[in-house]
Amino acid sequence: MVRRLNIDGDGQGDLRGHGGEQRAVMVYQADSYRYWEAQLKRSLTSYGQFGENLTVDGLADNEVCIGDRYRIGSALFEVTQPRVTCYRVGIRMDEPQMAALLVAHHRPGFYFRVLEEGEVSAGDEIVKVADGPERMTVAEIDALLYLPGHPRDQLERALRIPALSPGWQTSFQSLLAQQMGGQPLTGNPGLAPADQLRPSTPGFRSLRVSRIDRESSSVFSLTLVPTDALPLAAALPGQFVVLRLRPKPDEPPLLRSYSLSRLSSPDAYRVSVKEEINGAASSYLRSQVRIGDVLDVSTPRGNFTLRPGNGPVVLLSAGIGATPVLAMLHALASEGSARVVWWLFGARSGTEHPFARESRDLLRALPHARSYVQHSRPRPEERIGIDFDASGHLTVSVLERLGVPLDADFYICGPTAFLRDITNGLAAVGVTADRIHREVFGPGESTTPGVVNAFHPPPHQPAEHAGPGPSVSFGRSGITTQWGPAYQSLLELAEACDVPVRWSCRTGVCHTCESGLVSGTVRYAPEPLEPPAPGNVLICCSQPLDSVVIDL
Repeated sequence: MVRRLNIDGDGQGDLRGHGGEQRAVMVYQADSYRYWEAQLKRSLTSYGQFGENLTVDGLADNEVCIGDRYRIGSALFEVTQPRVTCYRVGIRMDEPQMAALLVAHHRPGFYFRVLEEGEVSAGDEIVKVADGPERMTVAEIDALLYLPGHPRDQLERALRIPALSPGWQTSFQSLLAQQMGGQPLTGNPGLAPADQLRPSTPGFRSLRVSRIDRESSSVFSLTLVPTDALPLAAALPGQFVVLRLRPKPDEPPLLRSYSLSRLSSPDAYRVSVKEEINGAASSYLRSQVRIGDVLDVSTPRGNFTLRPGNGPVVLLSAGIGATPVLAMLHALASEGSARVVWWLFGARSGTEHPFARESRDLLRALPHARSYVQHSRPRPEERIGIDFDASGHLTVSVLERLGVPLDADFYICGPTAFLRDITNGLAAVGVTADRIHREVFGPGESTTPGVVNAFHPPPHQPAEHAGPGPSVSFGRSGITTQWGPAYQSLLELAEACDVPVRWSCRTGVCHTCESGLVSGTVRYAPEPLEPPAPGNVLICCSQPLDSVVIDL
């Protein structure tokens, strides 16, 4: 019995990577079994090895088109997308590169959406009842996303197919936007994770501290200027830089990411730092770094940036999370933006409220700006309506009461619990995911399809003895270790250190693992089907050639 979401007794094992209405039933061809037997030079003993629900005669990937409809038994199906690349097929086939081979040989298989539930039996005739528009085959669509070369006319054709699943439509829209926006055709924005779409050239540069300013009782700013006549790399509002610090010359360096807290210029960056109790990096910067000292600073990175447009903008932050959204406020004020801008900020008290005067001055330059500040523990001398607007914590219910427009773009930064509560609350009141933009300080969440109920200890040095190879640093996790022959890829080393990682195919196809390469160079084995954007690295199939720093 075929249901809307699966087949009775043959459902999906991993609903994060598979399943759903658009991927209810997977189809693979008996002819492809024979093809792979010849390619792999071994017998394939039973159907189902490719993870399919239905093994069929006919329906070749280079003949079936997205949007085609078929009647099988009493059920009616519609073709929605090719197979999603996944490491499991490599396990099932005892061939680690299988996910890449399926794409490279144009034999991915495809998914059905169930239009009418019904019974299907072995031996049932497969009857085509309708042709999909544009007549783009499964193999064509698969290659258009995963292989190099993304012709604009083909992307536009694909986006005219209503049956194409929303996820693939979004990927093709990203590729088309890159071309229409005149951006260099490097990397694959249709595949890269959202936080890696604006890479920068890897490497560090020596910058001199020209100013140190106290912003609040726990936050101070460093102004960094070139030590030579070369201009600084431009940064988009909201981006960050990585500082490589050496408090103890005989120990591995400390790597810390700090947002640029105002617009960059060719001659200066400003980073703002919160003093953490027992924080090695912030304590070193506060107690030992002086004006005139030279620090190693990366080029700007990150995709938590202000999007162009005319709609309302909500800059929502707490504590030191104000830094990247303050740069966005600088950008809006510098152009005298006519957009509706909401500045929403939470702090414990006025003494821990950084950039209070600076943000007020910027808001006065915007004709349609609104400000709302909450202090969770205001001091007795603080005045409501003057120093802050209300006591308590920022929540989505506060936003609703204030009338913050839900069709705005929300830029959110702050402590982990704050990010989680605000993000979940906005989703609950109907704000779509594409309008919620977040910056996370420290390690992010893992994306590891099929790995469930796993214990995730804090990042640590690997249990095995460090190898003789170059140093590998995971910047956001604060781990520096040595590369060794025990690991086949940077992904395997990250997993040995319990650094939160993202992956799916593990063979250089899907780009789920694409991460920022802050510095250093790598080699690929195997070569990915399409390389990442400059300044990024696919950790699932790369090894370091020299010391590397990865934004994980």
